[in-house]
Amino acid sequence: MNDARALVITGYGTNCEKECAHAALLAGAAVADIAHFADIIKGRILIADYNFLIFPGGFLDGDDLGAAQAAAQRWKYSRPEKGVPLVEQLLSCVRDGGLILGICNGFQLLVKLGLLPALDGKYLERQVSLANNASARYEDRWCRLAVNKNSPCLFTTGIESFYFPVRHGEGKLVPREPGLLERLIAENLIVVQYADQKSGLPTEEYPDNPNGSPLGIAGVCDPSGRIFGLMPHPEAYNHPTNHPAWTRGEGEGADLKVFENAVDHLRRQRSLPRP
Repeated sequence: MNDARALVITGYGTNCEKECAHAALLAGAAVADIAHFADIIKGRILIADYNFLIFPGGFLDGDDLGAAQAAAQRWKYSRPEKGVPLVEQLLSCVRDGGLILGICNGFQLLVKLGLLPALDGKYLERQVSLANNASARYEDRWCRLAVNKNSPCLFTTGIESFYFPVRHGEGKLVPREPGLLERLIAENLIVVQYADQKSGLPTEEYPDNPNGSPLGIAGVCDPSGRIFGLMPHPEAYNHPTNHPAWTRGEGEGADLKVFENAVDHLRRQRSLPRP
């Protein structure tokens, strides 16, 4: 593969797959295919043919048993009729230099599956979860996001802030054990944080922090920076008119930096000589 080839994985309740594929193409991906989980398990679509996997937002399995809980088990224990287990295919994608992006429900899936935050390289071990919003309600609003410039995340290189919408009922990050948040801070795995609309600083105050997530955590990455999950929807700001105040002249057009960084990284990586 000489360019970014994106695979947007859908099925069982996802509903943002077309926006994600559109955003990837606008960002310069050579391919942005949409595939149902069933096509992957049947071997009609091969993860190995792609280097940019996108898990979009939606309501996997109706959020029964908790957001993405059932889907995580499906990914963990399903095995194609021919080939290696699906989770091994996901890990191989990253080991081979690929990228994985999980948005909202996709972030919930990556967390429940244990691909994030993967402290100490412990992939497939659940270390954090995403629980019901502190407001006890579904939140649908645009949020300011502060970006951690020291994060290894390849998706946010050179970015200081975002303005994206959230729409979820379970987005409050909950660590498995005391001290884990300190590890996330120390290792700069907290990538984006909900920020005060005026100051731009991370906040735990509602409504700028829509779900009560500690430290305002809105998204995290793994130690390699190749796997990134966030609750806000970057694919939802793919045109100037997506901005909630575009008729008043606010906003500066579409913000596709998350996707553009991914595409640019894969292009540069593929152009480098192999060792």
